Amino acid sequence: MIKRALFKAIPVPFSSGSRRCSTMVSTGELKAAVTESAQPSSLAEEASLYVHWPYCLRRCSYCNFNKYIPKADNSSVMADCLQREMETLLRLSQVSSITSVFFGGGTPSLAHPSTIVRVLESISRHASLADSAEVTIEVNPTPIGMSRLEEFHHAGVNRFSIGVQSLRDKDLKLLGRDHNSQHALRTLAEARRLCPGRVSVDVMFGRPRQTLGSWERELSELLSVCDDHVSLYQLTVERGTALFKQVELGQLTLPTEEVVAAMYHSARTLLLQHGFHQYEVSSFARRNAVSHHNMNYWKGGQYIGVGPGAHGRFAPLGEGSAVREARVQTLEPDFWIQEVQHRGHATRRRIPLPTPLGLLEEVLAMGLRLTEGITHQHWQIFCPKADLHKVFGTFADVQNLLLSGHLILDDRGLRCSWDGLALLDSMLPTLLLALESHMNP
Repeated sequence: MIKRALFKAIPVPFSSGSRRCSTMVSTGELKAAVTESAQPSSLAEEASLYVHWPYCLRRCSYCNFNKYIPKADNSSVMADCLQREMETLLRLSQVSSITSVFFGGGTPSLAHPSTIVRVLESISRHASLADSAEVTIEVNPTPIGMSRLEEFHHAGVNRFSIGVQSLRDKDLKLLGRDHNSQHALRTLAEARRLCPGRVSVDVMFGRPRQTLGSWERELSELLSVCDDHVSLYQLTVERGTALFKQVELGQLTLPTEEVVAAMYHSARTLLLQHGFHQYEVSSFARRNAVSHHNMNYWKGGQYIGVGPGAHGRFAPLGEGSAVREARVQTLEPDFWIQEVQHRGHATRRRIPLPTPLGLLEEVLAMGLRLTEGITHQHWQIFCPKADLHKVFGTFADVQNLLLSGHLILDDRGLRCSWDGLALLDSMLPTLLLALESHMNP
């Protein structure tokens, strides 16, 4: 799952309608036809896989993700249905290769390791999964989570994403987390022992009562013990959460926008000093330990989402359509289970991206999150008839962004500058308007 990042990409709408080809054709004809639709043929053969485990033992005060406190232990039924839905969607997509697997949630480290084994074995029966393929699981750094790391590793996981969030116990308690700083440090050490160089930590800033100085000290402490990947997340207060109510009632205060911006700038500088290269708005790696699974999202690749509320983007070749669709599965686990048991999957909403504009908007919004931006070669995969200079270079408001130094368009492609990356949210509407103006003159 793509966690809440510092800045939000343009959302893709979903509708309850579906659009299918009325005539079935051969797989070969479909893959050839992809070049005439919104789905590039070079991406039709492969996809990444996201598996959503919806259960948690408790709900954090800031969380509005799709997660549930289980009323009873139905982990066996959940594992059966995850496997069945995955097999159904793999057949529907007709991809020949799964490039990465990510188990997210919820708290997937509550799942039994045998669930991981079943999913990976099922993939191998329907598509190729290289021995070197990245297989990540999110881990809540509790004693339970830590105790299962070795079993997960033996089951086929080769990368851990540890939800540290903070090294300050008072803040962890305030956020409703069920671990403390010592739990986090011990879990991190064990994960590094099992998968050296392939452990990511999530850390959150902009927390109540947090200052710039306290953030810098905390991040320095974390960088002295972490592995080679760090994800930064700005705390977002979402309506309907316990934290939102506390802030609304004046019981808690958050840092100002100016302080939060300074925290982000300071973190980027500090991470660079520790050898971390920023490769995306919220993601930092050293020794090339990037998240290959998330890179597939940001580069516009296909991905299949399995489990309650999971999202996907792929062309359902098995239904006779070469057009990529945005898909979302039924949210509530009990209803999701019923639907999977009844029809093999629980896709609740699907919206085709039948025109190049719909897909290009996603390519633009996601690609500019990367520090490398969108190269000319990558853009040509999705838009072979108009290069980046032609689409964006002559649009007056985009020229203003280029002159400001926040945006760069050169022989390498289109990307944000160091300062511009922090302003991506404010620049995207202008760039999307330029794209629409070119596609629909």
